[in-house]
Amino acid sequence: MADSASELRTTDARTIYQHPLAYLLGLEGVALLRAFAGAHDRQFTLDRFREIRELLDSADEFGDGIELVPITTDEAYAEWAPSYDEPGNQMIEIEEPFVREILDGLPPGVALDAACGTGRHSAHLVSRGHRVIGVDSSPAMLALARERVPSGEFHKADLHHVPLEDDSADLVVCGLAVMHVPDLTRALAELTRVLRPNGHLVLSDSRGLAGDHRLPVATDRPDGELGYMPIYGHRTSDYLQAALPLGLQVRRCEEPTVPSPLLDEDGTTIHDGVRLPDFVPGEPFSHWELHARAVEATNAAWRDKPSVIIWHFQLSADRSS
Repeated sequence: MADSASELRTTDARTIYQHPLAYLLGLEGVALLRAFAGAHDRQFTLDRFREIRELLDSADEFGDGIELVPITTDEAYAEWAPSYDEPGNQMIEIEEPFVREILDGLPPGVALDAACGTGRHSAHLVSRGHRVIGVDSSPAMLALARERVPSGEFHKADLHHVPLEDDSADLVVCGLAVMHVPDLTRALAELTRVLRPNGHLVLSDSRGLAGDHRLPVATDRPDGELGYMPIYGHRTSDYLQAALPLGLQVRRCEEPTVPSPLLDEDGTTIHDGVRLPDFVPGEPFSHWELHARAVEATNAAWRDKPSVIIWHFQLSADRSS
C-alpha cells in the first residue's frame, strides 16, 4: 500500500526461495534457543530433537519449495483486497484497539489516513468527527475505502508524494504500511510536512519473528508466476532516528504481543478459533499454514513476541525543536 505502482521493484528486491521445511526447522531452532536460555526443561529439548528428526525424515512431503519474484504493492493488494478485512487478520485485531484508543483522545480536525487501505481507520475517524482525506497506492483498496467511507476524500498516492499542502492536517494516521517502505526517514518527512505544528502522527507497523525481519507471503501474479511483496524491517531506533530530527516528540509507544499460546494442541488458532488452512506442496503458502506440524515449537518460538509496534508522535510547535 505504501509504494506507487509506477515505482518498480526496489534495487535490493530479488528472487527468493522458500522451503516449508526451512521455516519449521527455524521454529525448532528458536524454540531450542529459548530452552537453552532456561525457558523450558530437559524434556522439551529432547522433544524438539525428536520432532526435528521426524521432520527431516518426512522432508519429501513438503515438496521442493518455491521460488518467488518480487512484485509491486499494487499487484499484491489487488489480490488481497477482497479478503483483507475478513476475521482472522491477527495483526489488525491486535493493532486496532491501541490505535483507536489513541485516536479517541484527540480532538476532531482534518485527518490524513496515509496508506488508508480499505478505510478501516478512516471510518473510525469520521465517526469521531474528523474530516478525512485518505491516500493509498492500490486502486483495489481505494475502491473499498470509498465504498466504506462515502464522506471521505480519497486519492491514489504513495507515502512519498502526499497530495496535501504543507501544514494542512491536524492528524496523520499510517496503519501497517511503512513495512513496505525501505527509507523510513523519507516517508516520515513527507507525513510530517503536511502536519500542522502541535499535530499528531499515529503510526503502526508489524514486527517479525526473527528480530525485525519479516516473513514475505507468497501470492499469485497476474501472469501466473509466483511472487512476493518485498517488506522491510525497521528497528525501534530507526523510527526515533527518523522522527526526532523532524520535531516529532514521542507521546506513547506500545508493542503488544501475539496471543500466548498461539495454538491449541490440535493446531487451531486460539485468538479467533479459526483452524489454519492446509498446506499444499508447490502452491503459494503462508508460514502460518505450517504451524500445525510443530505446535509446541510454534508456541515456544512466538511466545511474548511483539506483533506490532504503535507510535504516537506529536509535532512540536517549533518544527526545529
